[in-house]
Amino acid sequence: MPLREDVSEYLIAPRVDDVRLTRRVSGVREDGTEEAIDVIEERPLTIFLNSREIVTAMTIGDFPEYLALGFLRNQGMLRDDDEVIGVEYDDELETVVVRTRVETDYEEKLQRKTRTSGCAVGTVFGDMMEGLEGLSLPKAEVRASWLYRLQNVINRTPSLYHAAGAIHGCVLCAGDRPLVYMEDVGRHNAVDKIAGWMFDQKVEPADKILYTTGRLTSEMVIKTAQMGIPILVSRSGFTAWGVELARSVGLTLVGRMRGRRFICLSGVERLVFDADPESVAEEDRRFRRKGAEA
Repeated sequence: MPLREDVSEYLIAPRVDDVRLTRRVSGVREDGTEEAIDVIEERPLTIFLNSREIVTAMTIGDFPEYLALGFLRNQGMLRDDDEVIGVEYDDELETVVVRTRVETDYEEKLQRKTRTSGCAVGTVFGDMMEGLEGLSLPKAEVRASWLYRLQNVINRTPSLYHAAGAIHGCVLCAGDRPLVYMEDVGRHNAVDKIAGWMFDQKVEPADKILYTTGRLTSEMVIKTAQMGIPILVSRSGFTAWGVELARSVGLTLVGRMRGRRFICLSGVERLVFDADPESVAEEDRRFRRKGAEA
């Protein structure tokens, strides 16, 4: 098997050749020798909805339009029936303006903010549980064989993490095929970019899987459920509230997905055990993410 997976099957893959996303920085190693390494860039992006400034997020700077759309969508400030008539990105001003045909009613949400546990300090406006009451997720299925293939393909995909570390990734998948792979300094940004792409492309979530390299926290569960995606998978671990929320909304939650091992703590009825774990190779050490960044 090749060292790196062919990314041609992705609709969007990490932009590892984009020189704006990393910077070469010189330092001194533990033995006193000098070394230059690539580090991830962080830059501010201010999001406007029509004439109102909503938030300034720290991001790596790729796909700003999708990030803005996804953030507003996941905050409930954009509804499925809202007609977006323009998304304007200004690179010099580092702003994105999302314009809708009809002014949206979001002022009340701006009165309440909740800081989340996401890296780079995510912000949630309004009631975190809003939109979850009465939510019914689709009766999809997820096969163990799909999970094993997705893990193998995603781990071998050229990424900014492999180039510089200090970054999270989220991948939208259909069956055993990864579709859209987004990275950012915070997992909340990465999933918002996916949400923005789905909103823009009018992609149905019912048969999709969201794979993340980060922890399965309450925020990730809420965003996945609000996006209508029934299955959330991670190579990392869980928080208790994340598990509790997943069970309350019927989200399938699979974590600690490494090599032949994984554990499902919610929604096991969607899981089809069609693969023998003993036939699956252990994870190649070259592609393991360090726990602190997972």
